[in-house]
Amino acid sequence: MSALPQRPDQVLATYHRLTVRPLLTPNSEWLACMLSSWWHGKGALPDYLGLEVGLFKVVNRRYFPDVALPEKAASGSCLDFGRMLEKDDLVGLLAQYARAVDSDIIIDLVVAACLGSDHLWQDMGLWNRGQLTALLQYNFPELAAKNDKDMKWKKFLYKQLCESEGLYLCRVPSCDVCIDYSKCYGNET
Repeated sequence: MSALPQRPDQVLATYHRLTVRPLLTPNSEWLACMLSSWWHGKGALPDYLGLEVGLFKVVNRRYFPDVALPEKAASGSCLDFGRMLEKDDLVGLLAQYARAVDSDIIIDLVVAACLGSDHLWQDMGLWNRGQLTALLQYNFPELAAKNDKDMKWKKFLYKQLCESEGLYLCRVPSCDVCIDYSKCYGNET
């Protein structure tokens, strides 16, 4: 288990409750962090974490069988997948690179969080960007390796979609000299 960053007491208490049993996979810890945050209204994930109801119940039974998870988002978050025209493309991109047994769950969580308005790690309810980087490296190692300049993850995923369609958003041929460089590669807080 990684060192836990400072979190509100109730979020940490929920995390500890979720992690009483040995964790099955590295995804178990990240799911526990996401669930703990989501349970207390943090992040942008909607009801059922943005998963189909059946998959949400699988997550509960497989990873946290001793805990009755709430089904509704405490934040009241209601993401409209109808406005996400690229949903199938994002799912396809991530599925193409998926390497972990339980990556299907992570794919749906990442895609749901892409509808949020903060950094991807914040929208997922993770506790820092390093957790998101480790999650992506574990589940999608070849895709994560392409982010060799530490681009912000949500921007990186959308850039990958654009490049697969032959679209390039930068106004110059190299990101290093683009005037928007700091928006894509700057520090996240």
